[in-house]
Amino acid sequence: MAEILESETQPAPTQALLSKSPIQSDPSPARRYAFATEVLFSDNQDQYGASSMPIYQSATFKQNLASGSSEYDYSRSGNPTRTHLENHLAKLMKATRTLSVSSGMGALDVITRMLHPGDEVITGDDLYGGTNRLLTFMAANHGIIIRHIDTTDINQIQEIISEKTAMVLLETPTNPLIKVVDISSIAKITHNQNTNALVVVDNTMLSPMLMNPLELGADISYESATKFLSGHHDLMAGVIAVKDGVLGDRMYSIINSIGCGLPPNDAFLLLRGIKTLAIRLDRQQSNAQKIAEFLESLGLRVRYPGLKSHPQYNLHWSMARGAGAVLSFETGNVEVSKRIVEAAKLWSISVSFGCVNSLISMPCQMSHASISPEVRALRSMPEDIIRLCVGIEDAVDLIDDLCHALKKAGLTKQPET
Repeated sequence: MAEILESETQPAPTQALLSKSPIQSDPSPARRYAFATEVLFSDNQDQYGASSMPIYQSATFKQNLASGSSEYDYSRSGNPTRTHLENHLAKLMKATRTLSVSSGMGALDVITRMLHPGDEVITGDDLYGGTNRLLTFMAANHGIIIRHIDTTDINQIQEIISEKTAMVLLETPTNPLIKVVDISSIAKITHNQNTNALVVVDNTMLSPMLMNPLELGADISYESATKFLSGHHDLMAGVIAVKDGVLGDRMYSIINSIGCGLPPNDAFLLLRGIKTLAIRLDRQQSNAQKIAEFLESLGLRVRYPGLKSHPQYNLHWSMARGAGAVLSFETGNVEVSKRIVEAAKLWSISVSFGCVNSLISMPCQMSHASISPEVRALRSMPEDIIRLCVGIEDAVDLIDDLCHALKKAGLTKQPET
């Protein structure tokens, strides 16, 4: 790790030869294309005019001179398929540069490799289990100081930032408690109190279709592209977006050094998945809203930013263009929750979210099981909480299936009138 950090500011030789991110396409001086158009509109500049970007499944590329002069030489350093993906994502994520790696956790690993022993990371008390696991590892093995706080409380952020703070790591909405974090206010406070601190936002829960953290003041936005961007759970990928080119250079150097760049076949699959992001997520959000309203009508506590009962409803909609397709609810009883999860038929019991088919899980038993019960209790994470990751099936069928599962589990509440 030390060797990587020492050279991270020196761009790799091939990096300067990679094509720059394209300028935002614009149909007229007065109007930009809609997102549903932008996900499809891209100029792949393929030498043969292929309408779909080809997979350059090659580890090496022939050079014209003994000293090497071609744009690509080795696919760990760069590959035409990956470059096209990154250029396309830069447009969608409102970034100067994006980088693609082998998973969402790979993206966070690259970001945290910029930290040094003694650096402090301020982050939330409701985090994805994998994020929590990586931060715990960094604290135990690399001398990084991790401070978990309620990031919905601006005062806590203001009080805890110090000269040691190197990074403020945020998720919004959080997973699985669906708390909403004020990115703009936190970015302003952080940069005012420590100009060297980076504000990093995990935007996996919303995707660039619904929110652009870089436009809200974040320095880095990253996502598990395995989720909404891909949409079919047939690949693993992570993406990182920045507006500062120097910051992008530092992380590119890390990616090139450790060899976690996204392979060309996965880059192709991700490009294909992105094309249907708008129509998928539109349907998923519509379904999620109906399901959240149905569950709330039963008197259950439902966490979803599309409901006006959400305590941060207005804050969420001041930053985002949609509520997303992940919600959670509580039954008040762990065993009842287990019976509901196991009785569902259309809802597959699985971790993750963002794919076209609907998933159900108990986070404390699965995605967040690596967090000890004691820590979960300190962070007010209910053991009975059920997370729903809504797909594109018919909403009536999904609600019908939930009704069956609720009845089989012994929850006989009827919708309130």
